[in-house]
Amino acid sequence: MTKEFKKAMMPEYEMTDLGAMKYFLGMQVKQSPGRIFLPQEKYVDDLLKKFNMSECKSLATPMTLNEKLSKNDGKEKVDASIYQSLVGSLIYLTHTRPDIVHSVSIALRFMSEPSKAHVTAAKKILRYVKGTKSYGIMYETGKSQAYRIYRQRLGRKH
Repeated sequence: MTKEFKKAMMPEYEMTDLGAMKYFLGMQVKQSPGRIFLPQEKYVDDLLKKFNMSECKSLATPMTLNEKLSKNDGKEKVDASIYQSLVGSLIYLTHTRPDIVHSVSIALRFMSEPSKAHVTAAKKILRYVKGTKSYGIMYETGKSQAYRIYRQRLGRKH
């Protein structure tokens, strides 16, 4: 059916068949029969380089348990543009990483006047992502759930 559709569309529209999709809007796309897996490993590597964290140690969780961040925490304020860039980059990553949505949403609350404590919390999320960069989102046909988070290398469901 796909071949027939392409054959019918090519004379009508200027198009080229580039084969199976490998990237879409900067996201990796890995396809197999009945499955589409969307990791963002390259994007994570680029983020780590951008924020000089390529050599950092990874963390087991994106946020410290019971961590309380507040707007007026008494800590030194930092350049908002750097913090906004970091948190904005993490927001884009949440498209395929629902495991960091909550932590990123907390970091998002301090975009206007971030302090050193807020930057540290956002960098913790990035350190977690470093250790889990092979995670992504898996869409499968015939499953009751729309998606599952997968660890690509081990193939374990999370």
